[in-house]
Amino acid sequence: FSVLCSAILSSYLLGERLNLLGKLGCMLSLVGSTVMVIHAPEDEEVTTLDEMSSKLKEPGFLAYAAILLAVCLLLIFYLAPRYGQSNILIYLTICSVIGAFSVSSVKGLGIAIKGFFAGRPVLQHPLTWILLITLVASITTQINYLNKSLDIFNTSLVFPIYYVLFTTIVITTSIILFKEWVTMTVVDIIGTVCGFLTIILGVFLLHAFKDMDVSLGNLPQVLQSGQQAPVTRDDKNILIEVDNSSVAPEDKPKVFMIYT
Repeated sequence: FSVLCSAILSSYLLGERLNLLGKLGCMLSLVGSTVMVIHAPEDEEVTTLDEMSSKLKEPGFLAYAAILLAVCLLLIFYLAPRYGQSNILIYLTICSVIGAFSVSSVKGLGIAIKGFFAGRPVLQHPLTWILLITLVASITTQINYLNKSLDIFNTSLVFPIYYVLFTTIVITTSIILFKEWVTMTVVDIIGTVCGFLTIILGVFLLHAFKDMDVSLGNLPQVLQSGQQAPVTRDDKNILIEVDNSSVAPEDKPKVFMIYT
């Protein structure tokens, strides 16, 4: 809904045109993300901060978090100053990678809030404050780079690509954190792969053909544009092109004679 809503509102309110292929790309991205969510396994039941802490301390998740943090630092300090103004994926990848930390923090803080109302001493647990600081820092970073991306690039492009990247990384993080891949069936694996390929196709249609003027009204003309007959030129145009040519074998004046 956010992808379609942002594309429609940016088209009507901000004057940003979204062609037919862009609309198909939005739909395919949304369908692919939905298929991935449907086939993703359910979260493992975690009810206490101690259980959450044990999940976060596992070597697999620590290695994954270290890789995400290294990628994020590389993007922020090296790639963003050089290519952030021209490549839409730089800022949005930063937001999506940081989103893995924000979603994990929200998951842990949700457990802490439930424990607080249940009378557990969650405020004395150090993980509560670690998750709170991580959440504030990650959300602040996301808002910062998302606003930078919106200031530079088309809104109808930013939100679908951000939605796809964010959803993919969040699902991957959840699978690694809670080891959900162990319970995935063959049907779920095939559905997840198909959903991801659909996302790639949608993003390609959305980004590669954003400058083309394609709609249902002019679609036949666009398809026939590549079959137009070559333009015939008369003798005067040919003489003008020859006379204005910068490559000449000799620096001598030329005289053109036309016989009728």
